[in-house]
Amino acid sequence: MVTVAPVGSAYPRHMLVLNRFVVPPDTQDGFTEQAHAALAALAACPGYLSGRLTRALEDTTAWTLVTEWESVGAYRRALGAFDVKVHATPLLARSLDEPSAFETLAGAAPGEAVVITGSDRAAEPWR
Repeated sequence: MVTVAPVGSAYPRHMLVLNRFVVPPDTQDGFTEQAHAALAALAACPGYLSGRLTRALEDTTAWTLVTEWESVGAYRRALGAFDVKVHATPLLARSLDEPSAFETLAGAAPGEAVVITGSDRAAEPWR
């Protein structure tokens, strides 16, 4: 079953940020320390919903820092926080040069219908 969320509905328009890294095996200890500090700094920001550091099972040099935010604005404001500039920005600068911020356009909870939401890109520019 698929439903479309009405404009202005309470269905969350979360934002997902995926920062991918290639980390050689001999530098992984330093990388994980830096990533843990970055994750802690981001987690302290308003609008942060969740985050995790992941590594590919097939290629142990491929890592991803995944964070979820309540809105684009919350993520952008977090990037301006002092602790984020000190602890996360140096790590994020090492990520692969590719798109990393994604808006949620559909979601489904376990056993629930898929809920489709419209783009939030220009709907509420003050967010």
